[in-house]
Amino acid sequence: MESNPFAQANWRLLFSPPLPGPENMAIDEAILDSVIHGLSPPTLRLYAWSPACLSLGVAQPVLDVDGEGLRKMGWDLVRRPTGGKAILHDQELTYAVLSPQDEPRLAGSLVESYRNLSRGLIQGLRLLGLAPEAKALESQERLRGAVCFETPSDYEITVKGRKLVGSAQLRRKGAVLQHGSLPLKGDLGRIILGLQLDEPDLENAMDRVRRRAISLAEALGREVSWEAAAKALVQGFAEALSLTWVEEDLTAEERSKASLLSEEKYRSQSWNNRV
Repeated sequence: MESNPFAQANWRLLFSPPLPGPENMAIDEAILDSVIHGLSPPTLRLYAWSPACLSLGVAQPVLDVDGEGLRKMGWDLVRRPTGGKAILHDQELTYAVLSPQDEPRLAGSLVESYRNLSRGLIQGLRLLGLAPEAKALESQERLRGAVCFETPSDYEITVKGRKLVGSAQLRRKGAVLQHGSLPLKGDLGRIILGLQLDEPDLENAMDRVRRRAISLAEALGREVSWEAAAKALVQGFAEALSLTWVEEDLTAEERSKASLLSEEKYRSQSWNNRV
């Protein structure tokens, strides 16, 4: 593990039960709002999704979605407040980091903050027995596409040359929200069944995603529970970023704000179909 440049700091740690997509996105935005107003400290939230949900990046066209495919698969749809491309959230561990932008681990450019947070992700994955990598992209590496896990990004986490963790970030009023998705198991190519594609050969498109992305179970050759993966990431962030955890629940203000956002924003067509 590379040397740690950060002084010890206390962050809040939140574990959430599996929730529908609108509730998950509403909670993250509610926490972000609380951080913006100085009411909540830097926070790491770990959670899962139920039912499975396709999420779009904030600026991704809703025309990328195959509504009939979603209905057939029983998947929900939500638009994230963060950027990036489509992710199928199913059998995964999702993390959200929410912090003032002047926090040393988030300070600097977008790429610098990705690099810093990748230290924690990499250390957590090492504790599970992997040898992950993260690097800045060369400009020619950037690809177009609707699927997050087949489009490279700066300091993404790869194993055996395939993407393992997809992350995206939002910066608002001096605060940062970074989302990340760690697929624990399952067929990552299935996401194609919920998307509109220019190509007619769905199986070829699914195989392309499988070649470029990998789940934790495939990378390790064994399955890891959500709890075990969460424990490893918590320890990895603590070790790599010099963090001491204060495990808490959402505040009453965050719960109230999240409830409002879930109904008025993340379940609304005006938000989910905005692009």
